[in-house]
Amino acid sequence: MIHILTVCTGNICRSPLAALVLEQRLADLGVAATSAGIRAREGVRMPVEAAELAIARGVPADRIAAHGSRYLTEPILRGPDLVLAMDRDHRRAVVELAPGQLRTAFTIREFERLAAATPDEALRAGAVGAEPRDRLRGALAVLSGQRGLVLPPADPADDDVVDPYGRSRETYARSDAQLSPGLDAVERVVRLAVG
Repeated sequence: MIHILTVCTGNICRSPLAALVLEQRLADLGVAATSAGIRAREGVRMPVEAAELAIARGVPADRIAAHGSRYLTEPILRGPDLVLAMDRDHRRAVVELAPGQLRTAFTIREFERLAAATPDEALRAGAVGAEPRDRLRGALAVLSGQRGLVLPPADPADDDVVDPYGRSRETYARSDAQLSPGLDAVERVVRLAVG
């Protein structure tokens, strides 16, 4: 089974939304998506605004209600095939805890940028192996190989998804708009690799 881990700060807004949406979208492939936070307190629920965004994306209310935040630890990083951080600090924390995740950890907006520059044929060519996890890892190696070849954003903050916690509904909407293309890119890459 393929495992995707999403990471943010408190594990109550961005990362659980991303994990719930990805698991919903990729359920037919048996993908598991979980989330954690680099400064999370255990068991905190999603705020209403984040839950509403998940509902709008078709995530069942019972799945949203089942979410409780968890603190990111090194053991959590032993299993994922792909780690999607919501900003550069989160990715840095992931790689510091688990250096072996260097090539499979991306900010979600970086992932989207690299995927947009990578043709389907290149991803399929990299997706070799008998097991879905091996095929995904091959496709991720192709994407990781694009680092340094694809120009970074002019403003490095453009690789981050804004943290909406405690802010206006407009900020939640902006955060969601920044997250959405990355979710689409992840779905595309996973389906090309293993679908």
